[in-house]
This record gives sequence, structure tokens and C-alpha cells, in this order.
Amino acid sequence: MTGKLLLVRHGQSTWNVENLFTGWHDVDLSDLGAAEAARAGRELLAANLKPQIAFTSVLKRAIRTLWIMLDTMDRMWTPIEGSWRLNERHYGALQGLDKAQTVEQHGEAQVNVWRRSYDVPPPPLSADDPRHPRFDPRYAELDPSWLPAGESLKDTLSRVLPYWESRMVPELRAGKTVLIVAHGNSLRALVKMLDMMSESDIVGFNIPTGIPILYDLDEQLQPISRRFLGDPNAVSAAQEAVRRQAEKK
Repeated sequence: MTGKLLLVRHGQSTWNVENLFTGWHDVDLSDLGAAEAARAGRELLAANLKPQIAFTSVLKRAIRTLWIMLDTMDRMWTPIEGSWRLNERHYGALQGLDKAQTVEQHGEAQVNVWRRSYDVPPPPLSADDPRHPRFDPRYAELDPSWLPAGESLKDTLSRVLPYWESRMVPELRAGKTVLIVAHGNSLRALVKMLDMMSESDIVGFNIPTGIPILYDLDEQLQPISRRFLGDPNAVSAAQEAVRRQAEKK
């Protein structure tokens, strides 16, 4: 017997509103993001899905989304585990920049390579840049060589996969319903792995904020089905909005 897997991208953040590259910068939810998190909790209730363990990143927009979801479901007693391995892709020197303005400066083709390609990282942060994670106390106990100065989606998958195998796979094999609340790219990395998506297919796959994805898995943890929970038209519109974030103003 295997459990069910739920993936949720955090609700809209304050930097999502401003259309900035966020990465590992620790911003909070917007008011809309908090409402999206509550709605995600209601979607799980409506589908009678009750997480028995939850995983999240160490960034507050994901943590708070999870708290709101569990509060909405009256399941705040659910065990929670946080890991830097579920953090958003590190956008390097792009962090804090306006996506559309970056297109104006560097061109749409170049920004699309940085933002949407599978194996091309953005320009890295210098080691003395105050935005570098080595200056953040939450990563003080980690081997400094693990801390990225910029990542591609391929790099993100490389750090997510060991955590998936060591922590989530055993819980799923034990028959538990597992909830992962993380970020657009750390979740896209998991989707690529689970669905064995090609590099070109995952580049075009968008995950909107606050809309749960449900996986039914077989005994080998291979997907039987994957679907977003909620109105299909609203999901499609939200995915299109993610795709258009880097278009010129």
C-alpha cells in the first residue's frame, strides 16, 4: 500500500506581486497569498484528503502557507519537517530584479534561457555579495559547498532528489498522505522526476500559487494520475499568468 502525494506551491508572495525574481530571498505572503493558502486547505477538505505528515522549505512564504492550510483544516497537530533542500531555485544575481525590466535590459530570449531552461543557471552571486546564503544564519550549520550562488532547474533537482528519497519515499511507502508545500521550481523538479518529463516538457510546465496537485501512486511510487484540485478553467488561467510573468511591460 502506498499513500497519496500532495504538492502545493506557496500562496502569492509580496515579491510575486512586484514581479521580482525571488529565489532564496525570504519574503512573506501577500494578503491574496494568505487567502490562496486558506483556499488550498479547503480544497483538501473538500476532497477528503488529510495529510499525515507535511514537508516544507525554510522560507517563510512556504512555511506560512502550510500553517494556514493546516489551520484551515484543523490539523495543526500534523507533523512538519522543514528543509533547505525544498527551497526555491536560487536565482543568483537576478534575485530582487524586476522580471519585465530584466527583459528590457537583456532581451526576452536571454531572460527565457535564465528563467525557463533546464540546465542553464543565471549569473551567480559573488562570494562576498550580502545576498549569498552563506551570510544567512539559517544555513550556518550546512557545509558551505552545498550553498548555491545560482542554480538551474537541473541543479535544483539534484538537491531535492536526495531529500525525496530519504524522507518522503519512506512515508509514502508506509501508506501516509504526504503534503509538500514548497516553491514553483523545487516542485517542478519533483514533477519532472515523478512524471519522467523531458527537459523540453518541464520547461513549459507551470505551477500556479496555492493550487494543490494530487498524485495517486502505484506500489513502485510511479504516478497513476496527476491532477490539480479546483476549477480547471481557473487553473489554466493561473498557469498562463505564470507563463507571462517575464513578458515586456
